[in-house]
Amino acid sequence: MNKTFDLDLAPYEAEELDKEATIPIINGLSDLYHPIQILADFLTLQEHYGSLSGLTVSWIGDGNNVLHSFMMTAAKLGVHLKIATPKGYEPERSVIQEAQRLSKEHGTQLVLTSDPMEAAHSSNVLVTDTWVIMGQEEEKKKRLKDFKGYQITMQTGSVAKPDWTFLHCLPRKMEEVDDQVFYSSRSLVFSEAENRKWTIMGLMVSLLTDYTPQIPMLKF
Repeated sequence: MNKTFDLDLAPYEAEELDKEATIPIINGLSDLYHPIQILADFLTLQEHYGSLSGLTVSWIGDGNNVLHSFMMTAAKLGVHLKIATPKGYEPERSVIQEAQRLSKEHGTQLVLTSDPMEAAHSSNVLVTDTWVIMGQEEEKKKRLKDFKGYQITMQTGSVAKPDWTFLHCLPRKMEEVDDQVFYSSRSLVFSEAENRKWTIMGLMVSLLTDYTPQIPMLKF
């Protein structure tokens, strides 16, 4: 299990481990990606909606590692992805290019905008994350100013689909999503948090044993 968060070295350290190791390497967290979080997120949506194919997920917030992992995964599961980030906080260009390729290959939609309401329109799922990550504390004042208008509220959800839900990988701060959404029946954050346990356990079992699922394969 590799979990690093050095803004300069993390991506390369994970790649070096993968290159040199004789055993499987799990990326627990890096500056560029957070894949095990996405396992929990999509399991949560699968449980709630019964199927992932055709869902529209809207990310409203920072172009960070969690978003990058959504971009690398959504199209493969038949999920449309809309992304709203403030100007200057967009996802990495290389990640955008690969996500565009995957979207074209799998026939899904990928939308990038700086308008949160445009991203939320006709969406099934609204997602955000922290605006200030480890190592960015000195930027907090500027970031809070730049992200003004990106808080997810019931007004944001008013343009989404009637069955819309909310995800956040936690811990959450008030400026990112208000209490009315966070503690509502639309919020799946506590199931999402629990599913971090089940998905990482499943991943480790599948890597360490000749595991065969005992239930039918899920239909995405």
